[in-house]
Amino acid sequence: MKSEMLEIVNENDEVIGQETRTKIHQEGLLHREIHVYFITPHGEIIFQHRAKDKDTYPDKLDATVGGHVEPGMDYEKTAIKECEEETGIKIDSKKLILLAKLRKQSFDEITNTKNNTFRAQYAYLYNEPINNLKVEAGKGLGFEAWKINNLPNLTNEEKNKFISVFLEEDMLELYSKMKGLLIK
Repeated sequence: MKSEMLEIVNENDEVIGQETRTKIHQEGLLHREIHVYFITPHGEIIFQHRAKDKDTYPDKLDATVGGHVEPGMDYEKTAIKECEEETGIKIDSKKLILLAKLRKQSFDEITNTKNNTFRAQYAYLYNEPINNLKVEAGKGLGFEAWKINNLPNLTNEEKNKFISVFLEEDMLELYSKMKGLLIK
């Protein structure tokens, strides 16, 4: 089986080479990812529950959609492609809202892998029932909607359901920014 190749970038987010996804996560090499958060009119963010056998952060809540930027692609095209693959929803690029591009690092203690990324964070206003979302086979267990207002005050048991980086201060600020999109 051929390993997925990804681009390695420098601190200026400029491509400097390629390496396998496995080596990138083993060595913590800087690469590109996207996250798309589906926001409901009820002030919720829909999180994806990752499969129990994922190579990073198994059985944890993640962004609605997430993915690596493949060689030759950009952040926005990746976001649109991944939304269709992971939810079955075809996104109109005009409705995809770039919130921020963050430099993030995390360590998965379960799999001993390092995620070192530039991550474009997008919001998408989702007005359909959550059960209309289709889980990508083998990638996830389903979707869960969480009230944005509740995210800063989760119990330890609730926090343990999430990939920890999603509950850091900069992410909570980003969620607050998403809630502001609903007021307009």
